[in-house]
Amino acid sequence: MLKDNLVLVRGGGDLATGVALRLHRAGIGVIITELAQPLAVRRTVSFAEAVYEGVWEVEGVKGRRVEAEQLSAALEAGEIPVLVDPELEILMSQPFLVVVDARLTKQPPTPLPRPVPLHIGLGPGFTAGRNCHAVIETRRSHTLGRVYWEGVTQPDSREPEGDPRRVLRAPADGVLRGVKKIGEHVEAGEVIAVIGEQYSGTSGQLSVISPFRGVLRGLVHDGLRVNQGMKVGDVDPRDDPSYCWLVSDKALAIGGGALEAVLSRREIREKLFGGR
Repeated sequence: MLKDNLVLVRGGGDLATGVALRLHRAGIGVIITELAQPLAVRRTVSFAEAVYEGVWEVEGVKGRRVEAEQLSAALEAGEIPVLVDPELEILMSQPFLVVVDARLTKQPPTPLPRPVPLHIGLGPGFTAGRNCHAVIETRRSHTLGRVYWEGVTQPDSREPEGDPRRVLRAPADGVLRGVKKIGEHVEAGEVIAVIGEQYSGTSGQLSVISPFRGVLRGLVHDGLRVNQGMKVGDVDPRDDPSYCWLVSDKALAIGGGALEAVLSRREIREKLFGGR
């Protein structure tokens, strides 16, 4: 059995990765659980990519896809284990001090399989004191990254931050194949990806087009079956490819909120660091 002073992070997308990085760099053991086919868009800064690649490095920290029996070895190697376990079966056999739900479903969560000392939720759908102990603001604003021990965060605006055109959505159901790679420059009207093998059975492919010139900041994994209207990519008009490999200020702010929530509880802090 693993040690009982670990943090479980649900989800390995870019915001969840900001949480995992901040906790890991503070000396806290972190395990990530993910889907069998993660839907992360900003894959270059998402530990979820380890599910596809086996090992994925973000800002010098390695995430490694593991089976349950390999968790200890990955932790001892200073890595962040990524376990395919969307139903949190591990929680039934392994105690965790903290669970951080960083999936950003924006829906009220189903109850955990077993209670934990500290359950932290990210963004809309969570109510501190009702379905979690603490909730962290995820909307870019003056309150981004704040920890609430009562109540809720700002509601879901249902609109992307910044220029809404930057978010690329699937024009139809089908299997996505990337034409451009994350970090590449794109011009307005260029084809970024194509979607084929439609559920409707129609032949041919539909294209995902860049709305303006910039850099392709994110694109879901090649071969992923997507649904019409689903977010599949992100174009950054700042046109700086280096941003594609850095965890965002937003992810770090949210990660800082998670770290604050964890360390603000004395009983949690004592178990994590042996009374320090």
